[in-house]
Amino acid sequence: MKGLKKFMNKSLIRLFDILFSLGGLLVFSPILVFIAIAILIDSPGPVIFRQWRVGQGNRDFRLFKFRTMHLDSDKKGLITVGTRDPRVTRTGVFLRKYKLDELPQLLNVLVGQMSLVGPRPEVRRYADLFTPDLQAIVLSVKPGITDIASIEYSNENELLSKVQDPEHFYVNEVLPAKIKLNLIFIENPTFVNYLRIIFRTVGKIMTH
Repeated sequence: MKGLKKFMNKSLIRLFDILFSLGGLLVFSPILVFIAIAILIDSPGPVIFRQWRVGQGNRDFRLFKFRTMHLDSDKKGLITVGTRDPRVTRTGVFLRKYKLDELPQLLNVLVGQMSLVGPRPEVRRYADLFTPDLQAIVLSVKPGITDIASIEYSNENELLSKVQDPEHFYVNEVLPAKIKLNLIFIENPTFVNYLRIIFRTVGKIMTH
């Protein structure tokens, strides 16, 4: 019975991942085009930023985002600090505020590399800092566009802007706290919890 419930929850989540991601890409297609044009006008470079992240099974995959930084800014550091990071473009500030830069990840969801709900995928540099036990747990599920940690740490950039060593603070304070929050859904990945997190995320964005 327990195995059947787990299978049903997993199947429902995947079904709704497909429906939401495909529907979102179709419904938001005019907005996606508008964002793409705004990015091209604002600064030179590609519209889509692709970055290697660590996914389920400890496998690397290419995560898609709208580019919010000037070209090659990721080579100057992986952490964005505050809302006025000079690497972030004017359009990028707006896209990050309302999480619109994440919309291309609907493609990652559609092809099965991600889910709408799950722990945010880290770059290899930070994923390798997980203990073997944590790696086994966090990387046993698909990463997501949103989760409880994303909601609770929606002001992460502002937090990092207030400390002297942002990377040290992220690795030693923020990352462990986010992992604890990740475990809430990982340990109880029901379809009801999946919907709750999606609705909480939408509410957070609308009141941001």
